[in-house]
Amino acid sequence: MSKNVGSRRIILDLAVTLDGFIEGKSGEVDWCIMDSEMGFINFLNQIDTILYGRKSYDQWGQYIPKTEEPDSDKEMWDLVHSKEKIVFSKTQKGTDKKAIFINDKVLEEVNKLKIKPGKDIWLYGGASLITTFINLGLVDEFRLSVHPVILGEGKPMFIDINQRINLKMVNTRTFSSGVVQLIYHLNRN
Repeated sequence: MSKNVGSRRIILDLAVTLDGFIEGKSGEVDWCIMDSEMGFINFLNQIDTILYGRKSYDQWGQYIPKTEEPDSDKEMWDLVHSKEKIVFSKTQKGTDKKAIFINDKVLEEVNKLKIKPGKDIWLYGGASLITTFINLGLVDEFRLSVHPVILGEGKPMFIDINQRINLKMVNTRTFSSGVVQLIYHLNRN
C-alpha cells in the first residue's frame, strides 16, 4: 500500500464473468458475489480516491442501499462514499459537493493525483475510462475477481486496447463462493 512514499498506485478492481463481461447485456450485475471473505472492506481501507467515468458515477457514485439491504452493504457503501471522487466526463464540468470533474488532459491530471500524498486510487470504471487508462499506461495493478458464471453476452472487460500489455502475477486467491481473484502488476520492464 502506498502512503506518502513515491507515487500512489492506480488499482483497477473489477468483477468479471468467466467469459470476460463486467455487465450483462442490460447492464445487470446481479451475478456479482459480495462476501466478507473476499476482503473488499480491506481494499476500501487501502484507498482514499475513486475514479469514475460519468455514466458509472451517475449509476453508482451516489448509490444508497435500500433499507432492507444488510447492514454490511450499508457499511460498505458508507465507506465508498467517504472517499474522494473524481469523475472523468466530456460533458459535465466543474465540481459539486460530492465529486471533482475532469474534462481533458487525463494523463496530466492523473499524474498530478498520483504524486499527491495519500493512499492508493481505485479505478472504478466504466469500460471506456478503463480503456483510456490502460492505453495511457496508468493502471499499476489489475485486481480481477472472476465469478463462476458465463453470461454469453454483455459489456466486455477490455475493448479497444491499442497495445500489448505485459503483466506480472503477484497473487491468486480462491474463495468458497467460487470466485477466483487474480492480482497482476504492470510489468514495466
